Amino acid sequence: MSPSVSQIGFDRFIQLDWAAAALRVRAGIATLNDLTELLDASHVGLAAKKKTRTVLNRLWLEPRQDLVQFADRGVQIYRQEPDTSIPALTWGMAIATYPFFGKVAEIVGRLTALQGDCTSAEVHRRMAEIYGEREGTRRMTNMVLQSQADWGAIERMNQGKRIVRSNEIDLHGSAVAAWLVEACLRNAGHAMNVAKFDSAPIIYPFALGSSTSYVLSMSRELEMRMDSTGNRVIGLAN
Repeated sequence: MSPSVSQIGFDRFIQLDWAAAALRVRAGIATLNDLTELLDASHVGLAAKKKTRTVLNRLWLEPRQDLVQFADRGVQIYRQEPDTSIPALTWGMAIATYPFFGKVAEIVGRLTALQGDCTSAEVHRRMAEIYGEREGTRRMTNMVLQSQADWGAIERMNQGKRIVRSNEIDLHGSAVAAWLVEACLRNAGHAMNVAKFDSAPIIYPFALGSSTSYVLSMSRELEMRMDSTGNRVIGLAN
């Protein structure tokens, strides 16, 4: 059965600076009033602002119970690397929290892997196959694409009809790289082959920036083991 539109959740365009402001609130270096003032300056209607706050709440301010510690560890990384970690942290929370966002990211990552671009029609077609041929699916996919463009992952050309992948952000093997892998695992819900993370489409805007094994060994939250076929797999530690 196809997932229903009600499961989409990520139903608003989210600017990176709004997400960054919410992250700063969770980190204790900004207030909710700061975030409110930022949203007031950019939102015309109360309903639009309320919907945006709902997404920001789920991303950073009030994450799901199973993601609270994950979000808090993201905040710790932000405190250590405030100037460079925001895009990766926001992306990680988005794919861990919203399967719909993660699926759009995965599709864009796959379609742009070879030539660096694709058409938005291709993305919409793939999403419709999964979530149904509905106006809601199309509109929400556009919201995600618009957000990913604002976050620096893609450029939307020819009035949004063509999607061009931006240059990868090299994470240089920092703590955020292992945290981002954990986000992938939380999105997938199962262990994954270690080799796949070198070019995982769901995190296409980022390069782990070091030996994958070394990056993963940096996290106490991850556990590496061999599967029945002799491949190294990584999963969440118990």
